Amino acid sequence: MVEVAAVRAPRPTIRETLLRLAAASGLVVFAATLTHFLNRHPPSLLIIFGFAFVLLGSLALAIFAYDAAVAVGVLLLAAVRFQPAPTDIVFAVLMVVAFATGRFSLRRLTAGPLLLTGTFLAFNLVSMIDVTNTLRAVQFLGITIYVLIFGLWLASTVTDSSIARRITKWYVIGAVASASLSTLALVVPFPGHDVFTRIGRAEGLFKDPNVFGPFLVPAALIMLEEILTPRLLSWRRSRKVLSFLILTLGVLFSYSRAAWLNLVVGLVVMVVVFSFRRGAGRAAARAVALVLVSCIALGAVVTFTGSLSFLEQRARVQSYDSGRFGAQSEGLKWGLSHPFGIGPGQFETYAHISAHSMYARTLAEEGIPGLIALLVLMLGTLVWAGQNAILGRDTYGVGSAALLGAWCGLLLNGFFVDTLHWRHLWLLAALIWAGSARRSVAR
Repeated sequence: MVEVAAVRAPRPTIRETLLRLAAASGLVVFAATLTHFLNRHPPSLLIIFGFAFVLLGSLALAIFAYDAAVAVGVLLLAAVRFQPAPTDIVFAVLMVVAFATGRFSLRRLTAGPLLLTGTFLAFNLVSMIDVTNTLRAVQFLGITIYVLIFGLWLASTVTDSSIARRITKWYVIGAVASASLSTLALVVPFPGHDVFTRIGRAEGLFKDPNVFGPFLVPAALIMLEEILTPRLLSWRRSRKVLSFLILTLGVLFSYSRAAWLNLVVGLVVMVVVFSFRRGAGRAAARAVALVLVSCIALGAVVTFTGSLSFLEQRARVQSYDSGRFGAQSEGLKWGLSHPFGIGPGQFETYAHISAHSMYARTLAEEGIPGLIALLVLMLGTLVWAGQNAILGRDTYGVGSAALLGAWCGLLLNGFFVDTLHWRHLWLLAALIWAGSARRSVAR
C-alpha cells in the first residue's frame, strides 16, 4: 500500500504570531475609533467621497501596482495635517495587502526591533487601566500601534537597492516640493499661499512648523551624503546641491529651534563619521565646505527677504516656554505617582497643554517602565545606526552616516517636541533596522 503523506503548512513563528495579534489589535482599535468618531461627527459628503476615493484608489494600486503604491505613500508623508492622513490610508492598505499576500515577513528583520517595539507596546496596553478619557486613549493608542507596525513593515520591505531607491527618491521629492512651496509662500503672496504659512512660518501641509522642519532634516542629510558619495540617485550633482539648499532653507524658515538643533547635530555627526572613514580628509573637507557654502547662501536669502529680525526673535527664549516646562515637570510627578502611567493620550486631559516632549509624555502616560522601554528602543536603534556607520554598511544605498546623523538629531528633538507619532521618525528607524539586518557589508 502506498501511504500518502499529508502536507502540513508550516506553523507560524512566535514573531509572526505576535505580529498577527498586534495587527488584529490595531485593526480593532482603528475600527472602533473610526466608528465612534463618525457617529459623533458625521462627515460631509465631500469628505466621504474623498475618503472613499483614497481608500479604493490605494487598494487598486496595492493590488495591481504595489511598488507605485509604496511611492505614493512615501510622497504623501509630506502631508500630515490631520489624522488619519492620506499617507496613513495608503500605508494601512499596503500593510493589509502585504500581510495577505505574504510580502510582510518579519524573518527579514533581526529580533531586536520586534522585541523592543513589542515591549513598548505592551506597556502602552497596561497603562490603559488608569485612563480618564477612554476615547482619547483608544485614539492615541491606535496611532501608536499603527506607527510601530508601519516601522516594522517598512523595514521588512526594504530588501534591495531598487526599493531603497524608490523610497528615498520619493521622500526627497516630497520634502523638496514641500520646502519649495512653503519658502516661496513666505515671500510671494500667490493664491493659496497661506495654506503653507498659516502662522507666518513655513509649515508645508503639516499642522505645526515644529513637525515640518524636522521632516526636512533627514532628507537634507541623505542628499548631503548622496552629493559626497553617490549611490542611489542618478541625478546630476547640481540638482542634488540645489535640493540640499532648498531643504536647509525650508528648515530655516520653519523658524523651529528644535529643527535647527536637529539639523546642526545631524551635520556634526556626519562630519565626524566622514573624518574616521577611508579618505577621511577629503570627504570631511568637502562636507564642511558644502555646509559653509550653504550657510552663506542661507544668509544671503535671509538678508534679501528681510527675515533677520524675525529670525533673531525666534532664537530667543519664548514666553510660552515656561508653560511647556511647567507641564513637563507635572508629567514627572504623574509618572512617579502612577506606576504604569496615566494612560495613552491622557497628558492633555491632566495638563490642558501638550507635553512638547516625547520622553515627558511617555513617563507620564506609561510610567517609568514605559519610559525605560522607549529609551531602550531609541538607544538600541542608535546603536544599530552607529554600527552601520562604523562598518560602512549602508541600507542598500542609503548612506549610514546620514541615517546616524538624522537619528541623533531626532533623539534630541524628542526632548522639545512630542515626536512619537511622527511618521518620518519610524521611516528613519525602518531604514536603520533594514540596514542592520543586512548580512553583507559594503566595502
